[in-house]
Parts: sequence; C-alpha cells; structure tokens
Amino acid sequence: MSAVSRKPKTFKLRALHGPQKFGVAGSSCQDVLRKGCLHLQLPVAGSRLCLYEDGTELTEDDFWSVPDGSELVLLTAGQTWQGYVSDIRRFLSAFHKPHEGLIQAARQLLSDEQAPLRQKLLADLLHTVSENIAAETRAEDPPWFEGLESRFRTKSGYLRYSCESRIRSYLREVSSYASVVSVEAQEEYSRIVAVMGRELRAAQYHGTYFDRGAKAGRRLCTPEGWFCCQGPFDVDACASKHSINPYGNRESRVLFSTWNLDHIIEKKRTVVPTLAEAVTARDGREVAWEYFYDLLFTSENLKLVHIACHKKTTHKLSCDPRRLYRPRSKPKRRWPARRGR
Repeated sequence: MSAVSRKPKTFKLRALHGPQKFGVAGSSCQDVLRKGCLHLQLPVAGSRLCLYEDGTELTEDDFWSVPDGSELVLLTAGQTWQGYVSDIRRFLSAFHKPHEGLIQAARQLLSDEQAPLRQKLLADLLHTVSENIAAETRAEDPPWFEGLESRFRTKSGYLRYSCESRIRSYLREVSSYASVVSVEAQEEYSRIVAVMGRELRAAQYHGTYFDRGAKAGRRLCTPEGWFCCQGPFDVDACASKHSINPYGNRESRVLFSTWNLDHIIEKKRTVVPTLAEAVTARDGREVAWEYFYDLLFTSENLKLVHIACHKKTTHKLSCDPRRLYRPRSKPKRRWPARRGR
C-alpha cells in the first residue's frame, strides 16, 4: 500500500512542560508537526517532534512504524526532551518548595498515564511532594493525627510513644520468661529483670530512637525525620535503599508501623534463654545484666528494617560467652607489715 493511500496516523501531542494533550492526525511527520504548531501557536521553523517515552526524534523514515496513539512532545528551537524522566526531574527540582500548581500538574500527568512503571513513579512523586514534613503540631497538620488519641499533640511525641511501646513489649516478654526459669533461679532472674526495668525507665524506654528532635546519636533518623532501612540482620546495608519519613503524612506514619526493630541476635530464641541459663548456672558469679540489656533494648543489637528486609529465618547467632558474667574481682594482695629498725 502506498503512503498516499494509507490511513492518517493519530497521536497525542503536547508542548514541552505542557500537561494538556490534544489529538492530531496526519499522513506524514511534517503534516503532524504543522498541525501541532498551528494548534499551539508555535513557529514551524526550527520545531520538531519527539517521542514522549524516550525523547527519540520522530522523522519521516520511522513515521509509519510508530504505533497509533503514541504520545509526542513538540519542541521548538533550543528545547530538549529526554523522555518521561524529564517530567520527573522537573518535579524533583521543585521539591524544596512544593506548590499547588506543581501538585495539580503531577495529578494531571498521573490521570493520563497508563504504563505501570510511570504510574508508580508519578504516584510516589505526588505522595512525596504532598507531604507536610516540616509541620510538627496537630494544629499545623490535622490529617496526620487522624485516628490518634487527642493526648498526642506533636508528631515527635507520638513517634516517641510508638518506639517506647515496642521496647516495653520486649521487657514484658523478658519478664514473662521467669515462669520457665528453674524455681531456685527465679528470684534472681526477676531481680535482674527489675533492674533492667529501672534502667529502661531512666532512659525513657529509648523513645528518642524515633524522635527527630533528639540529639544525634540518640535517634535513628535525620533531623527532618527520614529513616533508612538498615538491611537484614546478616548484611551491612539495605540493598533496596528503603527509606521513609513517618512525619510526612498519615499514610507514611501508618506504613512506618510495619517496619521492624529486629534483633540481630534473636531475642526469643537466643538472648532471653541465654540470660535464664546464665542466672541458673551462675554458681556464685554475678550475671552481667548490662550486656543482656544492650542486646535486648538498644541499637547495639537492634536494626530498623523495612518489612521486606525482615528475615524471619533462624539467625543462628549466639551471645558472647565471655560477656555473660562480671569478671571475678581479684583479692587484694596483702603485704607483710614492715618491721621497725
């Protein structure tokens, strides 16, 4: 079939950075370019058409091989287009100061987008740019507090409480294990648990781990509230680069509750049973409760991990047998009394 007798091809066309698209049909690349320039009131001279997908310039040679309905961007002299990532880069450059027009443009792009990957990129982008990260109080960001008790007045206050609740639950597990300990060792086991409880209260149950207002070294996030996944127990870092800011919006706050404070040396399978065994077999020695405290309740043995990085397989790691008890104190050497001359 000759080019003359072919049915005109149809495209979706828009200007650079213009979210509004319109349909255009033509029997040649030049025909589509001319109609597009007329509609957008742009000069034909120096203008060209590019595929929205990857920025490839449309020519007469490949005009008929491009599928009907493809999206094109009309560029004038001096303009460039690198594919749909150009839209994303444009939004990212405005992240430091998002505004309503930006959010509206993102929503327009998302409503017209069909490709799953681009839908995901645009949805994530819109989710992030709509966040109210800087806001801290209930008055500044009411939607963030939806579903929470009225006693929570700040984001940091609630997230501190969230972390404290996790640590408290660990203490309850350790305490409940007393029923498994031999009768003769139960009193000492309970005494050690009580000591740990007092230490935790003094440390406010390490709620600062989730508090962006806490001092560096006492929190697991940036001053803005960004948390990074620390990866599974058996690796040094998260290969997927998971990150989240639960201070941004309600959805992020809820999703953050699925992240785990995972014990590298397992709490139930290893640390608590080893503590019980150490108490039972102490034979006059003093159990080094501080070592167990760090393994159970602090970042020395806790990793913050995205749910996908939380491996529930047996870790097969043991407590350090050299650190279960305090070193025995050596008796002071007595020197013989000096004789008078």
